[in-house]
Amino acid sequence: MYENLDIVTIGEGLIELSSNTSIKHAQIFDKYYGGDSLCTAIAALRSGSEAGYITKLGNDNFCEYLLDAWDSEGLDISQIKLTQGQNGLYFVGKKEGKSEFVFYRRKTAAMSLCIDDINFDYIKNAKCVYATGFVQSLSLSVREVVREIFKFAKENEICVAYDPNFSPKVSTQAEAREYFDEISNYVDIIFLNTKADTQALFDTCSIDKVQKILSDKAIGTSIIREHKKGYHILSCGNYNYLEYKKSTVIDSTGWEAAFNGCFLNYYLKGYQSLKCTQYANALCLLQIRDVGAIKSIPARVETEKLFNEIYG
Repeated sequence: MYENLDIVTIGEGLIELSSNTSIKHAQIFDKYYGGDSLCTAIAALRSGSEAGYITKLGNDNFCEYLLDAWDSEGLDISQIKLTQGQNGLYFVGKKEGKSEFVFYRRKTAAMSLCIDDINFDYIKNAKCVYATGFVQSLSLSVREVVREIFKFAKENEICVAYDPNFSPKVSTQAEAREYFDEISNYVDIIFLNTKADTQALFDTCSIDKVQKILSDKAIGTSIIREHKKGYHILSCGNYNYLEYKKSTVIDSTGWEAAFNGCFLNYYLKGYQSLKCTQYANALCLLQIRDVGAIKSIPARVETEKLFNEIYG
């Protein structure tokens, strides 16, 4: 067990099977792993952080592969619990230039994670905890885990970061608002997009209105990704804007989760929010050039090289 982790994320580990062609016509799939908060943890880790992951794994044929892969990556897996059951799986392919997905996530082991599985001394040794609305939607017991970890972190002056990651395929608008409302008092950093999140939570895509709502809730740092435009950054009362850079997109799966991990890495190291956003943007420009949510996340040296080329 790591004694001093930078970031601990809570979530669901999935098997990812990816192809550069359509799922219908693919003959071969590359096996890797995915999951939104896992993607954030790995992005933080590859950017230079010590990261830990909390989840529950089923003892199916993929269990050993996942544990070995995460351990080899350098992810702290000491708090991962094993249980009878299966792990989630998804396919990702390319069809007419767009990503296509097929998910198999019913009654997975991750959904059985409960508060009795959590070692709060482990949380106390972290600088930051992170989860998403997607994670909250897994089950009532996982939702309780997220709420209680966030509450504990706030009480112990540990940074709390959150992304609603709203999808109408997973949650209703009413559910997304419930998820946010029950943890919003604990959140220090929030990541949102105007394509889905802000409309679902606040009935608006207005940057000014969203920032006012978040400020009234005393959320100190907010990163709002405006669809096809750029990043709106409000931190400690200071506002900055960073325009998206044009780039070739091979697969955009998981780019927002990867952005969050890279941002948190530099934020926890004391960088200003604008520079954290620039680093995270550089990472994402590299990540979207290959297929796979986590497989395509670059190492720190690659991210910093591109950062220096663009912003240095």
